[in-house]
Amino acid sequence: MSKSSYALLNNSTDTLSVEIPIKEPPSSSSSSQTSSTTNTTNEETLNNRYMQIAVAVVLYWFVSISMVFLNKYLLSSKDVKLDAPLFITWYQCVVTVGFCAILGNLNKRVAVFSTFPSFKIDLKIARDVLPLSIMFVAMIIFNNLTLKHLTVSFYMVGRSLTTVANVLFTYFMLGDRTSYRALGCCCLIIAGFFLGIDQENSLGTLSVFGVFCGVASSIFVALNAIYTTRCLPCVDKNVWRLCLYNNFNACILFLPLMAIFGELPIVFSYPKLFNISFIFPMTVAGFLGFSMGYVTGYQIKMTSPLTHNVSGTAKSYVQTLIAVVVYSETKTTLWWLSNLFVLGGSGLFAHVRAMEMKRNHNLNKTTDNNTNMSLPK
Repeated sequence: MSKSSYALLNNSTDTLSVEIPIKEPPSSSSSSQTSSTTNTTNEETLNNRYMQIAVAVVLYWFVSISMVFLNKYLLSSKDVKLDAPLFITWYQCVVTVGFCAILGNLNKRVAVFSTFPSFKIDLKIARDVLPLSIMFVAMIIFNNLTLKHLTVSFYMVGRSLTTVANVLFTYFMLGDRTSYRALGCCCLIIAGFFLGIDQENSLGTLSVFGVFCGVASSIFVALNAIYTTRCLPCVDKNVWRLCLYNNFNACILFLPLMAIFGELPIVFSYPKLFNISFIFPMTVAGFLGFSMGYVTGYQIKMTSPLTHNVSGTAKSYVQTLIAVVVYSETKTTLWWLSNLFVLGGSGLFAHVRAMEMKRNHNLNKTTDNNTNMSLPK
């Protein structure tokens, strides 16, 4: 009721001849029951949310760690004995395209896959995505070569310069400057990288070629991220369509590379090529690679990009611990310190960048509000 209406009623000489029923407040017992029900509902909702977050993190950790160990088995196991890393990577790209085709044809029949794009290859889009695909192919080649020539426990440190490479390329290619605090985190990562190389060498398990591949992998991971941003508009910013075209192009690009590096005769003469004991783990590895896109997006959706980075850092450390235990490795104190430098620098970098983005967002929001207030009406 407005103030003017309330004043008119108070100044009126008319008398109301009817009684207005007043609803009594609920008793204390019913109020406590309502409060108890609300609290129970909120608690159940919160528990469900925690459960979804836990499932997202567990899925991401399981898929990522399983893929690393399975690829290590395929690339350097004495049971496989196939010196053809390009072929192994090519097959996984073929499996990814196959899963994209299956889900793309089921999107109109099964509700769960309704958001998945229909399977269709447009050669013009494939050509537009080709620069990204070249970076993508180089990234996964050097990534698998790093895993082949370095131990799983040193794999994280061996390719830990991705953050540093990303800072350099975003500055030279995009003109994006990095704060001194973030650069300090990069220095911590670099220190951990070189300390890890020194300790791995003292243990007699260092591969110089593996370290080179790790640095190259870090460079192409950073370039892949930049080119992904550029090529997303080509596929209407649909990550799954980009995954399809990337792997489709990769399947073609790998064929001449396998011929150039002499892998085709090795593959055709491999006695277990059509053996189920070889095909099954190869297909599972391809499925895990395909699933990484989903579990990564799901974890970000359930948490946040910063939490995803923290989870990835923690996952890398757990992965290192598992590798040390599984392969019965003995490491020095300085070796563990190098891992802590890399993990700490990566985690701090993610935190600093997130705080800077939040501060810039709030600053831009305040500027926009001030601009709107100063505009004439």
